Amino acid sequence: MKKDLPENIVRDIFIAVVLESESPAGKVWNVYLINDKTVTINNVMVSSKGYGVKDEKEVKTSVLRHFIGDIDPHDYARIEAIDEQVFGLTNEYWLSYYIDGTIYDKKYIFLPESIIDENLVKVPVLNKPGVLIGGNK
Repeated sequence: MKKDLPENIVRDIFIAVVLESESPAGKVWNVYLINDKTVTINNVMVSSKGYGVKDEKEVKTSVLRHFIGDIDPHDYARIEAIDEQVFGLTNEYWLSYYIDGTIYDKKYIFLPESIIDENLVKVPVLNKPGVLIGGNK
């Protein structure tokens, strides 16, 4: 029964869309996973996809799966590059990892038009500007 399953709550894990650089040619953005825990997370997997409406048409991007491996405490890993053209879509990241043989998973969702300059903050560990979700401290 579902009630018999343990509540494996994800805490101190963030996903951030980070502004790497700006030039007249455009901006370079990457997506990062940040482990702000005091323990290593193991066998990290992230699936990403985008979906929504663009130009009055239903749009879905390909589902990408990324095996990251292990991420040490207070460290980060790059998941993927992201193009500004998909910022108008819902961008979803499904994370799963293990700690001491116990699996944890969580869905992170960047809503359409949420990746904008007004929402940029200083991303912990990376110390770069970005849009950050997660944590649950």
